[in-house]
Amino acid sequence: MSTLPGITLSFHTLISAYKRLQDELVKQVRALASKISQANPGSFILLQFEMAQVTQMGESISNLISQVNSVISNAIRNQKTQ
Repeated sequence: MSTLPGITLSFHTLISAYKRLQDELVKQVRALASKISQANPGSFILLQFEMAQVTQMGESISNLISQVNSVISNAIRNQKTQ
């Protein structure tokens, strides 16, 4: 967990925020799909942009997890050789 004055960041808060974004995006997709005959191209482009942002955030979280796993693996490997 990282702590700055007035700011706390943990893996739990990061995943929770990401889940909220995903849930909101699903609501937007369902809302657009329910009125597809009234939708305009701008709505689709905006939704596509938001989907790309959520995807990038998911990939960033995945990379973070991978880096943490790598650090842990290296620490264990270094302990075994001593």
